[in-house]
Amino acid sequence: MRLRRAPRTPRTTSSAPDDTAGLPTSRLAWRDLFAEALSGVLQRPARSALTSLGTVLGVGAFVSVLGLTATASAQIDDRFNALTATEVTLEDAAAEHDPAIAQAFGPDAEELVKRVNGVRAGGVLWQVKLPKGQQVTGSPLVDGVHADTSVFAASPEALDAAQLTLAQGRLYDRRLSERREPVVVIGQTVAERLGITSLGTDPAVFIGDQAFTVMGIVSDAERRPELLLAVMVPRTTAETLWGSPAAGTAAMLVATELGAAPQVAREAPVAVRADHPEYVRALAPPDPRTLRSSVGDDLSQLFLALAGICLVIGAVGIANTTLVAVLERTGEIGLRRALGARRHHVTFQFLTESGALGALGGLVGTSVGVLVVVTVSIAKEWSPVVHPAVAASAPLIGLLTGVLAGLYPARRAARIEPVEALRQ
Repeated sequence: MRLRRAPRTPRTTSSAPDDTAGLPTSRLAWRDLFAEALSGVLQRPARSALTSLGTVLGVGAFVSVLGLTATASAQIDDRFNALTATEVTLEDAAAEHDPAIAQAFGPDAEELVKRVNGVRAGGVLWQVKLPKGQQVTGSPLVDGVHADTSVFAASPEALDAAQLTLAQGRLYDRRLSERREPVVVIGQTVAERLGITSLGTDPAVFIGDQAFTVMGIVSDAERRPELLLAVMVPRTTAETLWGSPAAGTAAMLVATELGAAPQVAREAPVAVRADHPEYVRALAPPDPRTLRSSVGDDLSQLFLALAGICLVIGAVGIANTTLVAVLERTGEIGLRRALGARRHHVTFQFLTESGALGALGGLVGTSVGVLVVVTVSIAKEWSPVVHPAVAASAPLIGLLTGVLAGLYPARRAARIEPVEALRQ
């Protein structure tokens, strides 16, 4: 370290006494200060790298959390525009007004809802409560395939509204439904449990003792994923075998044109039950912007808390390592003081070293965070979104963390007396 002698007379401070008082005032140039701090960091590269690891994790988590939250929010917005914004659910609320009414949806409910402008498809469905002892099997002589295999009564229009993707076969149509044929469409998972790999041999499943011909196997259900674990029976067939649904369990799933959902939600109850619109309760899709903001806020609060914990751990690591360095370099500090270094020179040197470790961790953490966002986005086929302000502020957060962590060790180093230090 080069200490440059100032030409003017030293000033006496009124604060803590300095044992160099009376000596000519020395000045440590910023260039020399940074050079000394960099030298101190590079003298022990492995320890410096491990010290910066906490800051790397904290800043990396900070950048990746904000980036992934922004990316996921954009995807949520798109998905809700595409699916949820075009979905309206009509619930059966007839029992709340008249317990004598079995269900609000009559046999012509699908035809009536189609007349509403903006409706693409709409059908009634409900989960069938099987009589005690009846279950879904591949053969009436064996036990059920699984306890969570459910049976749904669904009209053909409900299957269309659910946007099912077929792996094999086809969906039952209105003609089969009107004839109350014993046919079913099953989910991919149920087919695997039953050992049905092909529909070429017209396989059947049994619900209780009743055999149903499997017409199709569903590999995906955009709006109702629970149908992948279910057996779907025509609504009319289900009513014949097991009667009307329990009060309040039936619903109508309606797929609409984009932007028409709020209007359909207002008009559909009147169209389905013109005599008692209150028997039908319409659930309109939530506002995508509100939902996106809510999801984004929840994710941000959760993961920013984790990032804060990582930063605290990193700060503790830097403080601990800097404190150990102060103890190890007591002789060096004493020699600097004996050569004319002032207390604030020592303080600035250790603060610069801890700040350099924090800034280095912040730069590496920023790179790691951006890399995580890009990697996840590529894997999920999303468009990565990282706000420039986040990428720019992250290294500053690392620098601030390092400086704060070095305050106590730097203050302790400045209090070391030259004489005692040189004796050690």
